[in-house]
Parts: sequence; C-alpha cells; structure tokens
Amino acid sequence: MKKFAYIGCLSFLAVITTEFGIIGILPQVAEHYQISIDKAGYLLSAFALVIALTGPFMTLLTSGFDRKKVMLTAIFIFLITGVVSSFSPPFWLLMLVRILPAFLQPVYIATALSVAISQADKKRENELMSIVFSGVAIASVSTIPFATWLAGLFSWEYSFMVQAIVSLVALAAIYFVLPPMPVKSKKSYGSQLKILRKPTFIVSTAMNFFMITAWFSTYSYFAEYLNKAKGMDMTMVSYMLFLFGVIGVFANWIAGKMLNKNVAKTTAFFLSGTILIPVLLNLSDGNNAATIVVIGIWGFLFSPSFLNASTYMISSVPDSLEFANSLATSFGNLGVTLGTTLGGWIIISKGVGYNPLVGIVFGVLALLMIILRSFLESRSRKDLRF
Repeated sequence: MKKFAYIGCLSFLAVITTEFGIIGILPQVAEHYQISIDKAGYLLSAFALVIALTGPFMTLLTSGFDRKKVMLTAIFIFLITGVVSSFSPPFWLLMLVRILPAFLQPVYIATALSVAISQADKKRENELMSIVFSGVAIASVSTIPFATWLAGLFSWEYSFMVQAIVSLVALAAIYFVLPPMPVKSKKSYGSQLKILRKPTFIVSTAMNFFMITAWFSTYSYFAEYLNKAKGMDMTMVSYMLFLFGVIGVFANWIAGKMLNKNVAKTTAFFLSGTILIPVLLNLSDGNNAATIVVIGIWGFLFSPSFLNASTYMISSVPDSLEFANSLATSFGNLGVTLGTTLGGWIIISKGVGYNPLVGIVFGVLALLMIILRSFLESRSRKDLRF
C-alpha cells in the first residue's frame, strides 16, 4: 500500500532532518561553543559512527518485534533529541543526545522500507522504496534549508526546534495511521548472517562505503564550503540548500524509475557526480551564476545516493532485505563518518576549497567496485553454464 510508503517518507523526513540538519548550522555551533569547525563536525560524524558500529546488531536484535512499536520508539527518541538540543546544552550533553537516536536509526530505516513493500508487487518494490527515500530529498528542500534560514535569522537553537516539530508530526502519523504489524516468522540469525559470505554483497558494501565517503567529504561542510570558497552568506546558503533539495526530490523519483530497469547502470550514472561535481565546482570559480547551476547538478546526482546504495546492495541478496538494508545504512554512515572526518582535516590543513578533491578519489574507488561486481557476476554465470 502506498500510504505505508508515505508514512515511511514522513518519518524519514524526521530522521534525516535530525541527522543532517546540523550541516547548515555547523559554523554557528562552532562559534557558540568556541570550538573549531572540524570539532563541531563531530556532531555529524559521531552520529554516523554509532550507526555504522551498531546498526546491523540492533537490526538483528529487534527483528522479532512489532514493526509499528519499533518505529514509534525510534521516532520518540528523535523527538527527545530535538527538544533537548534546542535548549543549547553543554557541548558534551549536545553530543550525547545527538548520539542516542543513532542506535535505532538503521533499525527504523530497515523497518520502514520493509513496511512500505510488505503488501506490494515485486515489480513495484523499487518505486515504493524511492517514495520512502524521497524523505531525504524532501528534508533537503524543506526542513533543512528552513532550519538553516531560521538559524541565520534568529539563532542556531531554532534549527533543533524544527527537528523536534517534524519528529512529533511523524510520531503522530505512525501512531494513528499504521496498524499493529507483528512479525509472523522471525528469521534465524544464521540465515541472515550468511549474506556476509557472498563476494558480490561484500563488493557492493564497499561500493556503498566509498560512494558515501566521496559525497560527504564536501556535503558535510556545505555551508562552510559555500561561505568560504564561494563567498555566500548564510541566507544565500539556505537558498542553495533549498535548490539542492528541490532538484533532489525530482532526482529520487527519476532514480526510482531507472532502478526498476537497471540497478548497476543507474548507480554508476549517479555515482559519476562524485568525479564530475568537483571539476565543475573548480571551473565555476567565483562566478555565482555558474556555481548555482553546479549546485543544481550536484543536488540531482547526490540526492538518490542512499536509495542507490541500498538498492544496489539488496539486489545482490534480494531475500534478506531488512538485514542487507541495515548494513547499507551502517556502511553508508561509516562513509559519512570518514567523509566528514577527512573533510574536517582538509579544512584545517589545506582549506575548504580542497574538499571536493577527496570526492574524486573515493568516487573512482566506488566505480571500481561496480566494475568488480559486474566481473564477479559474469564469471558466476559462466560457471553455471559448465
């Protein structure tokens, strides 16, 4: 049912606003706490690291629980995070409440996707998953730039108030619209863990990790990059986030259609942006009009990255959707951690203008993983013939 996918999209909006809403206000948070921009970046990278390290285990542990209760619990913790953060607590407490919902984020994402396709025809699964993942792009076009704009107009605490409100709306939607969804037959841990022995799944996981690292080495410092390298003020940055997201909504819809036809080619097409965008950003130099065009292309190629990564990994083990997706979320967030950490180091040591170059290196590595998986699958088909 499509309404389950739209519920997943709405609560995805809350999840992504909480995780990535910090990107637009990192400079203000750093100034408020009198810390460097790379230390403020820990608010993003630590969140992502917790997801990376605990995601698969938490998904296995909760795989037998009622899916509605799992989603309610996860979103409630996101709500608490937004409320506490809006009071500008000491930095250690801000870091702590930022980390808490990260433990359940992969569980939530895997559950929401499972719920969205639970009553769907096999042929429509990628399309319904794209509806859920469009929450990422909608957050980029609505709550994230709006929160950044409010932060620029008043103060950064308002950004967290937006996160809390979105989480509250999502909580109400899940509670009143979703029916109880108990798990009828729980898979054994062994049957789920066996996918870790599949070479194509391992290579797909590496592709996900490299791709997200490539994108987030610059995107994590979107506001800092546009401010320092392109000379845009906070109001202009919020407009750029809005443009980024508007195009991203359209991109997710296009990607969902393309994935139904060919998963590998679609993933490679959008991945090419990790190499193309750094080149275009360099060519745009200080020309604002050219930079705006490049940001539009950037939003189009970047926005479906999590959808592409999950679908690409799941396509190698289609019978293990929830566990495979939790691993996709975990390794994607490990990529967010590495990309954010490397990006922060580059800013401190070289300057933010060099950040896009990191994306090229990891983008090439990701493309090599797609080629390697194609080779492994081709060889496997040949072996089956003989």
